[in-house]
Amino acid sequence: MQTQIICDTHILIFWQDDPMRLSIAAQDAIEKGLNDRTLACSDISFWEISMLIQSGRLRNDIASVQYMADLCLALSLTVLPITPEIAYLSQEDFFLHKDPADRLIAATAIHHNAPLITANKKLRDLKPLNVIW
Repeated sequence: MQTQIICDTHILIFWQDDPMRLSIAAQDAIEKGLNDRTLACSDISFWEISMLIQSGRLRNDIASVQYMADLCLALSLTVLPITPEIAYLSQEDFFLHKDPADRLIAATAIHHNAPLITANKKLRDLKPLNVIW
């Protein structure tokens, strides 16, 4: 089985709505993940997307359920659940910031020994994390 590639929430949004915001390395990793059917995300990303749509900070021309379903279908996205191990790992001292969604997404990538595509500088600087940007 090939290694999964975890997408941070904003990466999913960039890919769907503004692909030019993705770095070349991120574009290449997504293309490889599409071909290999290895793209994944943490289930907390759906909560973030839904919250952004409901609050008006993300497009309002589509229901959040449809937006997320479209992402899953277009990317052949595997949605990874928050397990007890991931929840525990998200509380480790090496996390320098307090955003719970970022911590859970990073912990998901670390737990699955998978690279994380992210533009988030705080996550890119996280030592145990393999980041693509």
